[in-house]
Amino acid sequence: MPIKKDDSGKRWVEMELILPGSPEEVWQAIATGSGNNAWFTKTEIDERVGGKIAFDFGPNGSSTGEVTHWEPPARFAYVEREWSEGAPPVATEITVTARSGDRCVLRMVHSLFTANDDWDDQLEGFEGGWPAFFEILKIYLVHFAGEKAVSSFAMVSTGEPQARVWERLTEALGLLGANVGEERSTPPRPERLAGIVERVQQDTKQRYLLLRLKEPGAGIALFGSYSTGEGTNASIALYHYGDGAKARAKDSEPKWQEWMATTFN
Repeated sequence: MPIKKDDSGKRWVEMELILPGSPEEVWQAIATGSGNNAWFTKTEIDERVGGKIAFDFGPNGSSTGEVTHWEPPARFAYVEREWSEGAPPVATEITVTARSGDRCVLRMVHSLFTANDDWDDQLEGFEGGWPAFFEILKIYLVHFAGEKAVSSFAMVSTGEPQARVWERLTEALGLLGANVGEERSTPPRPERLAGIVERVQQDTKQRYLLLRLKEPGAGIALFGSYSTGEGTNASIALYHYGDGAKARAKDSEPKWQEWMATTFN
């Protein structure tokens, strides 16, 4: 959706989607640190107004902020003041509304309070970056809601075009031409990941594939490539669930970091 503006100088983007689950289940996933770890990124949230919120994006940096509204299970808001050097604060508001059939409507709004359009690209980037994670959130709520979760991440940057990077990535992983609903697995090195293809998305800015894992344990794998303007980032994010999640994440991350660096060297 396009950026919206008003006379005060406020500019914002908004997203809305329908999610499976009760308001309480959706709230746990989007408004707690343990919930965000299960589908987004490593997150800490002090669950109160004035509490600290912190996102760890690994090689992509980090961001901290403050909780500005806390109304379980309906409304959650926070502000990040140092999310990018020289940028105005960005405010995020999330509302959860119950729907029939054990579903909820999630509405997310990112707002910048500035009349300057210098940050419009970044604001549009917020919106463009969410769809893959929202798909992970849906899978998590259907299959793994409430389970212990630990994530791991590996990324490499290259000067190659995004389409070529995607081709190389999926070919090396044995996922070239994968279709939704298929059972697929990766080679044994760096480790075998096996499961069902849940989503494949390709466009000019990004490409990604989601695999709901059965091996080496319950989880979700996100394989992706996205254009940076000057080149392409290729990445894999693994979301490990269940009692062995922490050990699997600790074992996986260095293997995939080495594999990514070697594959795209």
